[in-house]
Amino acid sequence: MIQLDNKLISEDIFSEEFVCNLSKCKGACCVEGDVGAPLDKSETEILDQIFDKVKPYLRPEGVKAIEEQGTWTTDPLDGDYVTPMVNGNECAYVVFDEKGITKCGIEKAYEDGAVDWQKPISCHLYPIRVNEYSTFTALNYHEWSICSDACALGKELEVPVYKFLKTPLIRKYGEEFYNDLCNAAEEWKKEFGS
Repeated sequence: MIQLDNKLISEDIFSEEFVCNLSKCKGACCVEGDVGAPLDKSETEILDQIFDKVKPYLRPEGVKAIEEQGTWTTDPLDGDYVTPMVNGNECAYVVFDEKGITKCGIEKAYEDGAVDWQKPISCHLYPIRVNEYSTFTALNYHEWSICSDACALGKELEVPVYKFLKTPLIRKYGEEFYNDLCNAAEEWKKEFGS
């Protein structure tokens, strides 16, 4: 682990390579899994506030799921906040394009200027998963078999996870943190990289 301020960063974020390959996986991370996307408390409030503006971008079954479950719900195992799901399958905020690739209805509303919030940070930061503890924050690389094509493309293009996630890392932690992370990655590479 690498420590930057109160953040512990898994070295996998420097060593693993990753570039989403939506033409292969079709956005399976928005469909697979037992619960919806992780949310923090402030994001539940945002979802409550923007739902009426996002609603026109969603599929009828997504709207129905949200109207029945709420704009957010909780994971029955640990009580964490998550997005609702359609029939226990995909996230209720998911839409599909003509090729069957998932898109985020919230992000589509954001791109059109209907809302000023892009999407849950856990989605934007994936494959990094963030865990908040009382005295530190852990940033870990989450390896999931459905992302094997993203790992293959990342390896082919030689893009480490932290570089692929530059925009969401800056969105979450700021430009200064990202610059420090890049410096730490360079130091790590000198010492441990191939």
